[in-house]
Amino acid sequence: MNPEIWDWLQNNYFSVTRPGLQNHDGIYPLILASQQGRSDVLNFLIEEHAELDVLDQYGNNALWAACYAENSDCINALIQAGIDINHQNSASGATALIFAASSGRENVVEQLLAAGADQALKTHDDFTALDLASTRNILKLLSKLVKSGD
Repeated sequence: MNPEIWDWLQNNYFSVTRPGLQNHDGIYPLILASQQGRSDVLNFLIEEHAELDVLDQYGNNALWAACYAENSDCINALIQAGIDINHQNSASGATALIFAASSGRENVVEQLLAAGADQALKTHDDFTALDLASTRNILKLLSKLVKSGD
């Protein structure tokens, strides 16, 4: 383990001997590293076989956190590792794609769509990513898929 990763784990109160475990605040390192856009830490955790299905207190997975950070390296690493790209949080039923579309993260929407995210999934309130698209570019990206039947 390189010193920067060791320091990050220590500074965030994670175990260096069992780096996949939650800290005393109930935060998983996989989620925090994704949220902070720390692809170095994230790749280390993936190599250490951190569980990909861990959730934050809102029911979101690490992919959502990486989308929040708008970090394409983290998003790619998680998708390559096999994270559930279509995970729906229990609170609203939103997916990472719905979040990205509704918050104007155009590059993230493109990346998730290219990786196969399901744009037809709906929130508990019956909204899709297209319904919640917050920019013209996102609307165009999602509309193309609807028109083409993908």
